Amino acid sequence: MKKILITGGTGFLGSALVKELRILNYEITLLSHDVNNARRLFNNDVKLLSNINQIDDSDFFDCVINLAGAPIFGRLWTNNRKSLLRDSRIITTQQLVDKISTLNNKPSVLISGSAIGIYGEQGDITVSEETTVSHTDFSHQLCADWENTALKAQEAGIRVCLIRTGLVIGSGGGFLKSMLLPFKLGLGGTLGSGKQWMSWIHIHDWLAIVLKMMSDERMQGPYNATAPHPIINAEFTHILANRLHRIAFLPLPTFFLTALLGEMAGLLLCSQRVLPIKLLELNFVFEYSELSTALKALDL
Repeated sequence: MKKILITGGTGFLGSALVKELRILNYEITLLSHDVNNARRLFNNDVKLLSNINQIDDSDFFDCVINLAGAPIFGRLWTNNRKSLLRDSRIITTQQLVDKISTLNNKPSVLISGSAIGIYGEQGDITVSEETTVSHTDFSHQLCADWENTALKAQEAGIRVCLIRTGLVIGSGGGFLKSMLLPFKLGLGGTLGSGKQWMSWIHIHDWLAIVLKMMSDERMQGPYNATAPHPIINAEFTHILANRLHRIAFLPLPTFFLTALLGEMAGLLLCSQRVLPIKLLELNFVFEYSELSTALKALDL
């Protein structure tokens, strides 16, 4: 039985990953600031730690999966919120790297969270892991600093994989959660111009990518966790409305989103046509490569 240490295991992606790994009979240690919530979610199926210093130098983990970070959606990006978003990712990751680098038996791999926000605005350009980025906006800098902190584990001989996650399609969470109600009420519509590219992934495929990173020693560095067929927002809107048997006729213009959400509106208006080139080169097979199929698989 392989032993896995996970941070951020109570979030949307983290909780799905913990449940998947338990089905596969992995032994899970979960580092969480909210132990009560973690216990409610997983009962006694995982070992719970509330502080990284509870990890003893003699502890051993085959793999460490770092998904810690305050939710990026949901609250305006005030200066205090930005500080929380950064600290919850970068400081936590630095503490984690420092700890696992000094273990008597180091893990073979660190899988650390990131996001396609690292690419910033890209228009219609096709983006791969090799795309050069010169942006200095908050999302880019957050992801870049997060990744660079995780990569320090390489100095201790630990293989590091960075999972650059796109918009996750899944039931009960992710970016769809906030979109479903207005669409179900017939109040959905395109965002901004509707021409911006949206790079998405079904949660089943995201979980499969993590499992591959755990086992495939060829994998290291950044990987785009996005389906091979990104679509523009107008098409996404049309497909989602059809799936819900609704019409979508209330577009939200750019100025309205910017006034409502401030800098965070960039998450909805930014155009990123991201392809999972490195995964495709490894012959990774996406079960859900088309949005219509991905949505049909969900209980919406």
